Amino acid sequence: KPGAKIAITAGSRGIAHIVEILATLVNEVKEAGGKPFIVPAMGSHGGATPKGQLEILRNLGITEESVGAPIYASMEVEEVGRLSNGEPVYVDRIALKSDGIIVVNRVKPHTDFKGRIESGLMKMIAVGLGKQKGAEIIHRYQLEGYHRLIPEAARLIIRRAPIILGVAIVENAYHEIAAIRALKPEEIEEEEPKLLEMAKDLMARIPFKEIDVLIVDEMGKDISGTGMDTNVIGRFWASPDEYENRAPKIRRIVVLDLSEKSDGNAVGIGLADITTKRLFSKIDFEKTFANCLTSTWPELAKIPPFLPNDRDAILMAIRCCGPIDPLKAKIVRIKNTLELEYMWISESLYEIVKQNRELAEHIEVLGEPEEMQFDILGNLAR
Repeated sequence: KPGAKIAITAGSRGIAHIVEILATLVNEVKEAGGKPFIVPAMGSHGGATPKGQLEILRNLGITEESVGAPIYASMEVEEVGRLSNGEPVYVDRIALKSDGIIVVNRVKPHTDFKGRIESGLMKMIAVGLGKQKGAEIIHRYQLEGYHRLIPEAARLIIRRAPIILGVAIVENAYHEIAAIRALKPEEIEEEEPKLLEMAKDLMARIPFKEIDVLIVDEMGKDISGTGMDTNVIGRFWASPDEYENRAPKIRRIVVLDLSEKSDGNAVGIGLADITTKRLFSKIDFEKTFANCLTSTWPELAKIPPFLPNDRDAILMAIRCCGPIDPLKAKIVRIKNTLELEYMWISESLYEIVKQNRELAEHIEVLGEPEEMQFDILGNLAR
């Protein structure tokens, strides 16, 4: 209705065309006579401060100028009800006081748990809008099962808060938009699992069953909630028994750098076996620890051995694979776990591709083997 104040959520992930999507929603609300504004919905991210969350949005290109609406950031929440276990459920106070909330998020496999509902609108409602207090409660009970608590909290919020629309985004293997669905509040729980299955089918993967060393050029919160997507690397701190069987078995993971947009948050560094001094020097420990402790998985902040440069880190990873011939090591190098269209593979894997008809049908070899190029400081050429 004319003059209605409409809150539109913005998360901490690097979603394809998110600025354009938010700007379009802002324009639609304005044309309908409403007064739109953006609220950060990202739990404890950004060091659990309004300033930190605004900085995350700014790094994603989300500003008042780019979307055409004011951004109201606050960590203040209000209780809207109780879970069946008696714990309170919280919602961002500014969003709760609005006349309507439009929830926007990407639907994809979660990095910590498996279920009908994983990462998407329901999680944005239950955890993102809950800010630090709401996120801490959900994460505290992760051993009971996120797959149960998140839907329960989201259902309660949908009943008690003025949520009027969900906008679900599905990306393909190239980090491009494959589908956008506008859902009524009562449709979200039924439709989101269908979109999750679509996202799983479209997800990019490393096409080998076993790897000795995975070299990851960069990790970061803008890439995955755990810095590196566990669905790609197959390592789950939260549920080690829920190994992603479509991911390769990887002996050692070496991560070389932290993305600029991660703004110092190195949550997930504990998933790596080796890293570099360069990455270590970029870590904002306050942000990293706040995120890990909110999720109740301090293991994700464990610091692996850090070497002076990329060459030393890679050699250490190979050495830690045990008695293997370095010239025959199965090595894959990727930019990050979100961008898997192009990757470097070692000669041993190159031979496997040439001899495996199924792999050859899905992999385009773009050149002959060549030596890895390092600069005078011992770092890989990017």
